[in-house]
Amino acid sequence: MSRSSHAAMAARGIGTLAAAAALAIGGAHAALACSIGDFSAVAVCDAGGHGVIRVTDKDASGTPARIDLYLQLNQPINNQRLIETKTLARPTARGATVDFVPESWYAGETFRIHVKAGNLVDDDVQPLVVVQEDTCAPAGPSASSSASVSASASPSASASAPDSASAAPSDEASSESSASAAPVTAVSPAGGGVRLAETGGGGGTTVIAGTAAGLVVVGGGIVLALRRRAAVQGQRSGG
Repeated sequence: MSRSSHAAMAARGIGTLAAAAALAIGGAHAALACSIGDFSAVAVCDAGGHGVIRVTDKDASGTPARIDLYLQLNQPINNQRLIETKTLARPTARGATVDFVPESWYAGETFRIHVKAGNLVDDDVQPLVVVQEDTCAPAGPSASSSASVSASASPSASASAPDSASAAPSDEASSESSASAAPVTAVSPAGGGVRLAETGGGGGTTVIAGTAAGLVVVGGGIVLALRRRAAVQGQRSGG
């Protein structure tokens, strides 16, 4: 085989190897390139117990990314509002996170996360983030008010118990006093009291009757004395 044939074969082999290397490098670069699939978002509780929207970037290429958090509104026009914008400067393949603190937090609230990473990504994270009922649920107004109502009801109940207890002795005392008052009236001595006054046999009546009897006796004596005196005077006049 001539030298020219050997040179042509060597050139073809070198070209094949170069093409394979280029494909390998291109594939590796494509594997490392930032994409929307590197991003995820979820509604969670932070270490302080606050509800947050946590965005994670697992971009092995380390491309800085700007992240916008939007609140979805139930309106036909302007149905979203920008809440906050943050930047992930050094994402890693293991994952770098950033937390957004929404203005409000209730079950069913929906958020949209938009990512802009250089000229590689300009898209929304899918799916949208929806706050669930059991996601870092704060104590609801009804629960706190129930607790306060039960707490306030306990002192009132305990306060009403002594009142009722104190009222019971008062009633018993009044019944005892009325019960003791009745026998006093019924057992009054014969010289006075309610029963003697009702029958007319009081002490005043007895004194009046005695005085009247005395006056009758005195008057009778005076009448007899006057009659005797008149008789004596008549006899003297006749004689």
